[in-house]
Formats: sequence, C-alpha cells, structure tokens
Amino acid sequence: MHALLNVAVMAARSAGDTLIRKMRSLDKLKVEKKGHNDFVSDADLAAERAVIATVQKHYPEHAFLAEESGVTGESEFVWIIDPLDGTTNYLHGFPVFAVSIALQVKGKLEHAVVYDPLRQELFTASRGQGAQLDGRKIRVSGRDRLEQSLIGTGFPFRQADAEMTPYLDMLHKVVRNTSGVRRPGAAALDLCYVAAGRLDAFWETGLSAWDLAAGALIIREAGGIVSGLDGSENFLDSGHVLCGTPRIYRALAKLCSKEIKELLA
Repeated sequence: MHALLNVAVMAARSAGDTLIRKMRSLDKLKVEKKGHNDFVSDADLAAERAVIATVQKHYPEHAFLAEESGVTGESEFVWIIDPLDGTTNYLHGFPVFAVSIALQVKGKLEHAVVYDPLRQELFTASRGQGAQLDGRKIRVSGRDRLEQSLIGTGFPFRQADAEMTPYLDMLHKVVRNTSGVRRPGAAALDLCYVAAGRLDAFWETGLSAWDLAAGALIIREAGGIVSGLDGSENFLDSGHVLCGTPRIYRALAKLCSKEIKELLA
C-alpha cells in the first residue's frame, strides 16, 4: 500500500472510531443546522479533527478541503475530507454513514478511502492501481441490461424546489425500467457500492466535492464511469453526478436525457 494511502486509511479509521464512540450517546450531541436538511454535530467536528490530526502528523505541509473547516493551507497536495457522510442518518441512529477521504495531487485524484465504521468495510483506491474492499480487488458489476439493474440515487435537497419535478420524472422512468431504486442517504457509500457491484449505477444532484472525490476515484479504478449528469468532467465543482458500469451508465443517460436536460436547465 502506498504510504499516502496508508495514512488516509489510518485517518479514516481514527475518525470512524470517534463516530462509533459518540454514537453511544446521540441524545447528548450538540447539533446545528447549516441549511435545509443539512446539519453538523459534535461528531462531525470531532471526526474531522481526527482526520486532520492524523494527516498533519505525517504531512504537516499538506493542505485540506474539509466539509466543516473549509480550505486550510496551500500545497499541491490537497486532502478532500468528509468526516461524516450521512450525518442525518447518523443523528437518527440509521446505520448508513461513512468517512470519506481523497488526496488530490496537482489537481488529480491520486488516493481514496471510504470507511464504513459500523460494518468495518474499507474501500480504497490509488490511481492506476485498481480498487479494493478490505484489501480484495473489486470491479463494477457485469450487468448490461437496464431492466436487470439496481440503481442508487439521492433526493434533491439544496435546490429541491427547482429540481424536484424533473427529478421525480427521472425517478419514475428509472423505477419503471429497472429492477429497483435505492436511496440509503450516504453518497460516498453509494459510489463505493457501484464500484463493488452492489449497485449498477447512481445519480444525484447538489453534492459537494467532499461527497464525491473518494468515491469517484474508487469507481474509476473498479472499471466504472463517473461524470456530471451532462457527461462532463466538472462533477466535483457542479455536484451533479451520474456513474455506473459502462453499459448501464450509457443506458441510464439515454433513457433520462430529457429529464437530465431539465435538471441542468
């Protein structure tokens, strides 16, 4: 394992341990509302501190883009951190959440870790080296027919009023033309589930770079495709993402091309 990836793994496990400890007393957590359906708790903050402290111990000169503390430092090495992806799930005791860490070097995603502390599942990837789940190689599924596929999604929440109608139209089409749709509520894990073949594709709007960075690299290293809804490479900036196995990705984009245009209008 690359030294940088090893540090990312240590940081993710440290944050995961913090989340599990604090989950034992959810009723005592201090919670603040950042926006509609967008919360931050003591657990998020403590997990983020754990990640940053672990990285700084080994690489004090590196920079960070973290969900709660924003941009700190200047370096060609930038750690993109979501210390608790699935905060709403976590605060309700719903057992789907993760720590997401990616390292971007000179603007390219090089290493990624997504850690599910409840299941103790560790998804990792390094550019050009493939993707792993608990040290075993993973690949996207081999399904090539949309009607046999299982699709993941996330509901619009940042621009829900503007996006809900075309989103629901798209959801209607996907439900009618696939085996099913799932909405677990933690995008980083959804992306990893595509990489591991548990989902065949996934789409969502209104995400942030820290939701997507690690999972995007893991999907690509597992043989999948990830892009903006319009097929572009700017998904980390736009927050709109479509990903999947090559055939299911293309089939989904074709099926919902009208609704995608409306979502992006």
